[in-house]
Amino acid sequence: MDKLYQKGLRLEYFTVGYNIMEAIVSIVFGGIANSIALIGFGLDSIVESLSGAVLIWRLGQHKKITEEEEEKIEKKAMRFVAITFFILGFYVLFQSLKKLILREIPDPSLPGILIASVSLIVMPVLFFQKYKVGKRINSQALVADSKETLACSFLSLALLLGLGANYLWGFWQADSIVGMIIVLFLFREGWEGWLESMGKSENS
Repeated sequence: MDKLYQKGLRLEYFTVGYNIMEAIVSIVFGGIANSIALIGFGLDSIVESLSGAVLIWRLGQHKKITEEEEEKIEKKAMRFVAITFFILGFYVLFQSLKKLILREIPDPSLPGILIASVSLIVMPVLFFQKYKVGKRINSQALVADSKETLACSFLSLALLLGLGANYLWGFWQADSIVGMIIVLFLFREGWEGWLESMGKSENS
C-alpha cells in the first residue's frame, strides 16, 4: 500500500511540474500572440498546480496526522484554490469580451498549437494512472484530481481547435470563444471545489 502512495505522490509531482512548465510557456506565447485563450489556459495550469500541491501535501501526510486534522487543513486550502478559480475566471471573461468588442485580433500561434497538442497526449495518460492508483488506495481526493486531469484534456482539445481555426483560416474570434469556454471550466471547478470544501456536493 505504501508503494502505491509513493506512486501517487510521483504522479502528482509530475502533474505539478508539468503544469508549471505549461503555464509559463502558455502565458509567454499567449502574450506574444495576444491570445486570451492561450493565456487563460496558462492561468488554469497555475491553479491546477496549486490544487496538485494540496494533494501532494495530503498524500505526504499519510499516517503522520489524524484524518480529521488532514481534512480540516485540506478544506481551507481547497477554499483558497476555489476563490482563485473565480478570480481568474472573471479576468479571462473580461479579456475575452474586450477583445471581441474592440476587435483585438490575436496573431496565429504555432507554439500554442504545439502546447495544446502535447497536453492532449500527456493528460489522458496521467488521468488513467492517477485514477487507477486512487481507486486502489481508496483515495477520493486522488480520484477527483484524476477527473480534473481528464477535464484538462478536453480543455486542451478546445484550445487546439480555437488556435487551429485562427492559424489555418484566420477565424480570430475563435480565440475569445475558447477563452469563454475556459471561463466556464474555471467557474465550474471553483464552484465544485467550494462545495467540497464546505462538506457539500452538487448532488446533495
